[in-house]
Amino acid sequence: METTFSPQSLGRPGLLSELRALFAVVRREWTSFVRYPSWIISLFIWPVIFPMGYILTARALSGVDGSGLTTFRNTTGLNEYVGYIAVGTMIWMWQNIVLWAVGYALRNEQMRGTLESNWLSPTWRFSYLLGSSIPQMVSMFMLMLVSGLEYAFLFGVDFNGSLWLSLLVILASIPSVYGLGFAFASVVITLKEANAFVFLVRGIVMIFCGITYPLAMLPGWMESVAQWLPQTYIIHAMRSAALSAEGFSGIAFDLKMILLFGVFWFALGYALFNMMERRARQTGAIGQY
Repeated sequence: METTFSPQSLGRPGLLSELRALFAVVRREWTSFVRYPSWIISLFIWPVIFPMGYILTARALSGVDGSGLTTFRNTTGLNEYVGYIAVGTMIWMWQNIVLWAVGYALRNEQMRGTLESNWLSPTWRFSYLLGSSIPQMVSMFMLMLVSGLEYAFLFGVDFNGSLWLSLLVILASIPSVYGLGFAFASVVITLKEANAFVFLVRGIVMIFCGITYPLAMLPGWMESVAQWLPQTYIIHAMRSAALSAEGFSGIAFDLKMILLFGVFWFALGYALFNMMERRARQTGAIGQY
């Protein structure tokens, strides 16, 4: 009797195999990260350079005696304008780096010529994208730690809030920040080049989310747009957690919105990835440069 085998009869890899594949991607990305010391050096330089222009501008506009800060205090309820700017720019840098690093993870692997062969292996294909995010996530925690220390010692920022609440906000923000990166990566692998989209997204965050100024300064229609962006709530929650003594009540609403946006963006990112995978099987787009 002749016996025929189909791919389905061979079964799918088990959970342990999938975890080994995920770990292999994580190890590869981490090895690549530590092989380039300039990437690590940038973790110490960018947190100082990027907010410096905004901080010096705010200091100049506040006047020699700081009398111009009255409106800022009345609007935000905070005295620490340097910390206010530092927190906003730090969240912006986080989202910007995720768009470049995670958003281009699959495209970079395609350009290296390794994506097509890996795509043919019997593994959970989302692990290629998820695995590239984990080392990047570790590097971002390093960036935030270094940023906090530099802001405290170089700029004299007084973090009066709670370290644990700040950490809670960061953890709650991961699904929305990286979900947007996953969605972006799925679009990039199809469109091949999407620099303009990166500039568009980070520009929207910079303008509408108030990284350096209170949202109350925006026109009404711009405030309405800001309410639909997760970074608005992330920045506000981080400022409340790190710079004020309001406690959990000061971030409760923001935390709820961050989690809701996280569910939406992570689900959207995964759905777009599956759509891209189906399209790749039909058109052979993975092998197209």
